[in-house]
Amino acid sequence: MNPEDLLNEGAGQQQKKAAPSPLISLERDLKEFNDALHEVAVEIIVEGLSKYPIFVAHQHELKLGEVILDRHELNAEWTIHASTLEEFVERGVIKPELKERFITSYKSPKDYMCVFVVVPEGANFVYYPYIK
Repeated sequence: MNPEDLLNEGAGQQQKKAAPSPLISLERDLKEFNDALHEVAVEIIVEGLSKYPIFVAHQHELKLGEVILDRHELNAEWTIHASTLEEFVERGVIKPELKERFITSYKSPKDYMCVFVVVPEGANFVYYPYIK
């Protein structure tokens, strides 16, 4: 899947009511890998790669960021990649003219993980609190 295909607005309108939300399993995986994700976010910031780490969560093939948690290797539901705001802008996922708006809405990376959740219906940003 290419970054251009991610923001598939309006596709979620015809979602089946009986299907359980995939976000339930995502929350379970985020809790399970909380410490590892926090460590990667801190590393991205400390190494000066970005002030805005972004995790990409998906259940299929995706070429965005670096794989840090592979669902097949970890017997998990979601694969998680580590990325940055800069890569999102460079790859066209966030338009350059919307970069400042993203920065303004970005929550503290000390307290929240920024997760770009990709599902068949589209993709969106979610802020999930780290468990301390």
